Amino acid sequence: MRVLFVTTEMDDFVRVGGLAAVSAALPRALRPWSDVRIMLPGYRDVVEQLAHIEIVGKCARLAEMPACTIGRAATRDGMPVYVVLCPQLYDRPGNPYGDETGHDWPDNDIRFGRFASAAAELAAGSLDKNWAADLVHANDWQAALAPAYLAWRGARIPSILTIHNLAYQGLFPKDSLRRIGAPENSFHIDGLEFYDKLSFLKGGIVYASHLTTVSATYAREITTAELGCGLEGLLRIRSNAAQLTGILNGIDESWDPRFDAKLAQQFGAGDWAGKQANADYVRRQFGLAVSRGPIFGLVARLVHQKGVDLVLSAADEIVAAGGQIVVTGSGEPGIEQALVDAHRRRPDSIGVAIGFNDAQARRIFAGSDFTLMPSRFEPCGLSQMYAQRFGSLPIGHQTGGLAETIKDGETGFLFPQPSPESFLGGVRRAFDAFVAKDRLDAMRRSAMARSFSWDISAALYGALYRKLALPQITV
Repeated sequence: MRVLFVTTEMDDFVRVGGLAAVSAALPRALRPWSDVRIMLPGYRDVVEQLAHIEIVGKCARLAEMPACTIGRAATRDGMPVYVVLCPQLYDRPGNPYGDETGHDWPDNDIRFGRFASAAAELAAGSLDKNWAADLVHANDWQAALAPAYLAWRGARIPSILTIHNLAYQGLFPKDSLRRIGAPENSFHIDGLEFYDKLSFLKGGIVYASHLTTVSATYAREITTAELGCGLEGLLRIRSNAAQLTGILNGIDESWDPRFDAKLAQQFGAGDWAGKQANADYVRRQFGLAVSRGPIFGLVARLVHQKGVDLVLSAADEIVAAGGQIVVTGSGEPGIEQALVDAHRRRPDSIGVAIGFNDAQARRIFAGSDFTLMPSRFEPCGLSQMYAQRFGSLPIGHQTGGLAETIKDGETGFLFPQPSPESFLGGVRRAFDAFVAKDRLDAMRRSAMARSFSWDISAALYGALYRKLALPQITV
């Protein structure tokens, strides 16, 4: 089966959030039985890291979207990758979505309209003369219009849209409809229109053959007014028609502290001296005082969703009880500054590194006793899985993927509400476990024994692919 996996991030080349890890791991897990090919925008970081790009086709100008060239290349391990080459849209500083100051690019409608329309052309077989897709798997709002462009061109190719985070919807003024070459009659309540704006994500929800999201709990939550972001009615319709499925993400097998070369010292379950060596390294790296108390790690995008304000509100109590906090990540400038200010107040107990570095993140998981995840909502979450594999017990809000992957009181701690009081309840339970060494040992062993393999997720996606595409292939 030929699958075009359309994404704007991939760990091999460019990363903003968890989508990059999924895009690197899931297609690889699907490779044994299907011809999965990844499609990415031709960002500077992507083009520079691909050794050889063969030009396979060209997309003509469409409305205000410039012509672009489609190149085919491969990752180091042979995964086929298509790139949309259009320097005026993608060869820019900053991240895939915005400039170096964190502001979205004003022409993101054209950038990702071009990307989605090129994906539809490639899938339909009009670009690479040697390949067409049996199924398109689009990810998040930036790729969400690929199913819509397939429908508008009359291509009967089944499609899946995976919603990694419903809060990011790709909203633009109504005039964007003309700019991206979408039909005028698609702008209505049962199409792309969302409160008199154009919604890329809604377009995908309407036109995709099937919707998935990244945990079964989140699939239920997004059909409610509380977490449906205004799209809950449409999502309920798709869910009631058995066209919305929650499939939990996995994590890469490299997350194993016994073999991870990036750690200060490798260790396994029971080798707490090895874990202590990583804790000592983290304390030195962040300039923290020598301490026998617990380290609380926070490895996250620093945005409101992640509940960083709850960590800040609990910081004084954590430090007063003998704990220390280490943070790495980037995000909203106000949150970054608040964390830097907290570090300046207590440099001996609060360490902060703005930015993301994979090796540093791994050492924080390895060196910390607990991982803080007070997210207001969490579609899946990966940090709680990484943390458990590295013997850092997660303290998470009972929502989305956190509720499915943390065994309360056994491999971590769940708290019921995203409030300071509820979060502190989870933190206090963690302190209680830390001083009960036999219990702490048992919880660490249980956490480190867990498997979050991509094989399970890949099998579920494989079954869904076959269900959607095989009737088309056999016709």
